[in-house]
Amino acid sequence: MSNRLKIGITQGDTNGVGWEIILKILSDDRFTELCTPVVYGSSSAAAYYAKQLKDYDPVKFNIVDGADYASAGRVNLVECGSKELSVTPGKPSKVGGEAAAAALRRAVDDLKNGELDALVTAPIDKEMIQSPDFTYTGHTEFLAKELDGEPLMIMTSELMRVGLVTIHVPVAQVAERLSKELILDRIVQMNASMREDFGVVRPRIAVLALNPHAGDGGLLGKEEQEIIKPAIVEAYEREILAFGPFAADGFFASGQFKNYDAILAMYHDQGLAPFKTLTPNGVNFTASLTEVRTSPDHGVAYDIAGRGVADEQSMRNAIYEAIDIVRRRAAWSEWNENPLEHFEREKGRDVSVKDLPDTEHND
Repeated sequence: MSNRLKIGITQGDTNGVGWEIILKILSDDRFTELCTPVVYGSSSAAAYYAKQLKDYDPVKFNIVDGADYASAGRVNLVECGSKELSVTPGKPSKVGGEAAAAALRRAVDDLKNGELDALVTAPIDKEMIQSPDFTYTGHTEFLAKELDGEPLMIMTSELMRVGLVTIHVPVAQVAERLSKELILDRIVQMNASMREDFGVVRPRIAVLALNPHAGDGGLLGKEEQEIIKPAIVEAYEREILAFGPFAADGFFASGQFKNYDAILAMYHDQGLAPFKTLTPNGVNFTASLTEVRTSPDHGVAYDIAGRGVADEQSMRNAIYEAIDIVRRRAAWSEWNENPLEHFEREKGRDVSVKDLPDTEHND
């Protein structure tokens, strides 16, 4: 039991559906058999939402000072922010944003200190969380700063995995942000993540075009010819199985996406709109960082907050995926820790036994 992974879970915006979906998941006693959950948030907010969930068993929290004190077999809670928090379900407020930021910062501190194995974040309101101390456009950008990395946003499900070249960028700025170097970096990142995080040894990566009809030979834009295609060619020269660029509409409508292990979209809605349409209850994974972070694929859902009707499956999947990725990374590291030496056939001639290093051979 003591070897179960410690999974940090942040409360998100306290006026959204974060606490509701967390409580629904943790009400099942069997959950602590899967991992050791450490929730970061307000106990008063938890108590408020627990009263709305009459059909679920109450969650008994073990209040701890940090993940290092968490007990296996129990649901642990690290108190963050004000204990007398004002909760107003469905109504955006700076109070809810501040509570989300406090929980996130406390959880990331434990993550950086090695006291958590992974982090799962409930949704935040990107506008309400803004303050002089928090000026990031989302979880991804905040984690990039705190963990000192260049993250790749990947939406993942059993049906598809979609990564983004640009993340939270206004559509009007997408084209000017794109470059051959950036797209190539993203292809390399996605290839590495598919191998290390998902266990796909030789992933096939489809790269989407930016313009309608993949630019129609330059009539509708030259990004495909001048930026995207050269990046794909160089990636292929590096022995990465990258293909495209594909016109996004036909690529998803025809089912062509099923032939690839991963898809790289140029901007946020190009990738997320078809992903969320075709695959319910997906997971947002922040790849290319030293630590594992996932989240549900939905937002704060103010329109249904406090009504007890929020679907917790995406959040549950995010926790499952975080556990799986931690284990796959460990397995990949173990597989590659001490690889066997191998000898390849030289171009133009066969290598005979006498050309190999002196070793004993058994007939």
